[in-house]
Order: sequence, then structure tokens, then C-alpha cells
Amino acid sequence: MSTLSQTIPTQGLHHITLTGAGRKITLDFWEGVLGMPFVFEQPNLDKPDESHLYFDPGDDRLITVFCDEKRTALQGKIPIVPGAVHHLAFSVSQAVSIHLPQKLDELGIAHSGLKDRGFMSSIYFREPLGLLIELASYKFIPPQGMSHARVLFEAHRIRVVAGDAAIEDRHVAEALAMLVHGQVPSLTNL
Repeated sequence: MSTLSQTIPTQGLHHITLTGAGRKITLDFWEGVLGMPFVFEQPNLDKPDESHLYFDPGDDRLITVFCDEKRTALQGKIPIVPGAVHHLAFSVSQAVSIHLPQKLDELGIAHSGLKDRGFMSSIYFREPLGLLIELASYKFIPPQGMSHARVLFEAHRIRVVAGDAAIEDRHVAEALAMLVHGQVPSLTNL
């Protein structure tokens, strides 16, 4: 394991850039289906004959797409090979999540249906070029000042001790109780 001085301190995801086909296909999906505002466009600075479209996924980060009208949309799945992106997951609220199957049906988009992942709910579908998209909704709110990752770290520890295969609702509930109640001292314990 690396020592802290040898690591590069990342501070979050900056952006993801995808290889797209035409501009209209890109706009129709990322803004038209997923509602991500199209915030700016410029040439691909490394390949000026391509457009570089920028979208806001809702968290002040960016999803960008290189567009080239000579590329056409390919139907089907993107090959799963080492180094390939398996899927992109975007966060949605639980209030949105419960309506996703109906909304995707109305849009004529084939999907997996909602799947219970223990600590979150997910639905999967493909964008027009075949990339698998996941819309995920956490089932919990982290305690004030803590991240989802911190709660999941504790839920993982609880799961491992219990000998369970995957994080379940009960592991998250136990982690939340420990984190919430472990932060504030009680006079009873004096």
C-alpha cells in the first residue's frame, strides 16, 4: 500500500468525456431524456473537426461528448473488454426513482425495471450509442457533515462481521445509528 506522501490527492470527479456520434443524437439524449442542461460547446481542441458538447449532470461537474456528424449511432451493447467503461451512474432522488419505469416506458426506452441494491435502488437502460446508463437513488441520507461513502464504509464493516454477501438495509441502518449517536456525547455516559 502506498504511503500518503506517494499518492496523488484527488478531490472528486472533474468530468467524463464520451465519444459521441452526431450533435442532434447527443442533445436529444443528454438534455432531452436526462434533462442535463447543455452549458457550452466548442471544438475538440485536439481534433478541431469534432464538436465538444458540455452538459451539467446536476452536481456542478460535467459530462462532455465529442460529436462528429460522420459517426453514426450503433445499436446494441458496447463490447465489454478490459479497460472499457461498463456503465455510468447518475444520482436521482427516491421521489424520482419510483417513477422511472413509467417515464422510460413513455419515452419508449427499454430498461431493467427498478432493482433493489440494498443501500440504493437502480434502473438501467442504454443511451443511443449503446452505453449502459444507471439512475441510482440512495435509500438513506448521511448524517450532517458526513458523506454517503462514510456511511457505506461503516455498513461494509458491519456486513463483513455479519458474514453477509452484500450490504443490506439493516447494515446501513446500523451504520447510521452508530454514526449519528456516536457523534454527540450523552450526559448519561459521564
